[in-house]
Amino acid sequence: MAESVDFENLVAGYYAPLYQFAFSLTRDEADSCDLVQQTFCIWARKGHQLRDATKVKTWLFTTLHREFLSARRKQTRFPHVELEHAAAELPMVAPATVNRLDTAQVLAALARLDEVFQAPVALFYLQDCSYNEIAAILEVPLGTVKSRLTRGLGRLHELLTGEKIEMPKPTNL
Repeated sequence: MAESVDFENLVAGYYAPLYQFAFSLTRDEADSCDLVQQTFCIWARKGHQLRDATKVKTWLFTTLHREFLSARRKQTRFPHVELEHAAAELPMVAPATVNRLDTAQVLAALARLDEVFQAPVALFYLQDCSYNEIAAILEVPLGTVKSRLTRGLGRLHELLTGEKIEMPKPTNL
């Protein structure tokens, strides 16, 4: 039944109230616009599943709120840190080395890591899992996750560059 809802009319009718709601949550114009846009994108993909067209408004506001909460959780798990403040935690890799690498090389090197290091590195960097999530998935203590990530990254760097480096210990989380 929701298929009968015209997308352009939906946007025209609900953009302003959704934006106001988003702004009340984020207090940021750009974030509010992003939330509203994401809500309409989700509607474009999933709106046809709504059986009762009278519930469009509720669906849109609920979706926007869920997207807001999801963004906040991600922001908490992966906070924005200015590069200059985190420089001490980053491994020293020459720019020439970075320019020579491509995704296929990195994935091939990841596959050559010992399994004990491969899973935490893949979960952290490819699946955006937090340390706590990795610990739960692998059923190991949090300290073990951090240690395996540190050693795994050092080994990955060695496989990619042939250089052995001393990796700094993770300090966040």
